Amino acid sequence: MRSRTPDRLCAEAVDVARAVTLEAAGPESVGEHLGVAAEGDRVVTHYFACTEPAYRGWRWATTLTRASRAKVVTVDETVLLPGTDAILAPEWVPWSERLRPGDMGPGDLLPTEADDLRLEPGWTGDDEPPAGEPGAEVEDEGADIVVPSVATIGSIAGQLGLGRPRVLSRYGLHAAADRWDEQFGPKTPMAQAAPANCVSCGFLVPIAGSLSQAFGICANEFSPADGRLVSLGYGCGGHSEAAVMPRPPQPAPMVLDELHDTDPMALHTAAAVDGGSAVSDGSARDDGSARGSADPHAGGGEDKGRP
Repeated sequence: MRSRTPDRLCAEAVDVARAVTLEAAGPESVGEHLGVAAEGDRVVTHYFACTEPAYRGWRWATTLTRASRAKVVTVDETVLLPGTDAILAPEWVPWSERLRPGDMGPGDLLPTEADDLRLEPGWTGDDEPPAGEPGAEVEDEGADIVVPSVATIGSIAGQLGLGRPRVLSRYGLHAAADRWDEQFGPKTPMAQAAPANCVSCGFLVPIAGSLSQAFGICANEFSPADGRLVSLGYGCGGHSEAAVMPRPPQPAPMVLDELHDTDPMALHTAAAVDGGSAVSDGSARDDGSARGSADPHAGGGEDKGRP
């Protein structure tokens, strides 16, 4: 049983413990004596302060002991131990638990455990019974049944996405859905302030499979979820029907009104009109001159008859 009272001879050997500590750590790293602690019968540990700047709160521990009925103490070990206010590294965690989303880079490999709960065995054709064994062929009287080979089934299965050693399990499917729903789900602040949900948005790209009833892909380049898998209950201000801008009015095209079914009307210019008036006046003067010249002849005839 461990003794609570330190051995007197070992506890009094402070100088011996300091000399051993200075030899192990160096004079620049050993500070004042902090106390003793009983480790067992005639086993005592002396603690000295560590003056290294990088080890604040750490202590040098030198353990002394002595044999039964002996008067000389001997040294067990000298180690550096953390104190109550020491700066310690975090508790060691396996790499599989330390890994976080986004930690992987180009060339990194992330192995999965054989019993990973997120995966379950898929169909590969290895479970098919070999030819010649019971169950490999089905025989029925009066009917010829052609059993396709594993190679034929495998080629078709590859086109359907089968043939993988492991596929996503139900647990993995639900875990992925819960994870995606946290970032782009109906409970996010963006979705709470959205005018409508993604289920009625024209930018939603449907997906196949069982997740199609809950998720889709956003194809709006101005949305924060562009190219991401979003919940149908998610929403943002980029909804296709949130604010539809009316089309601006389009002016009617110009119409050239040309009439080709009317008779052309002759238009006289001002010169033509003036020339016509002059001609008319000249005609009138000519007529008057003719009349005047005729009258004198008539009168002259009368004068010739006068005495």
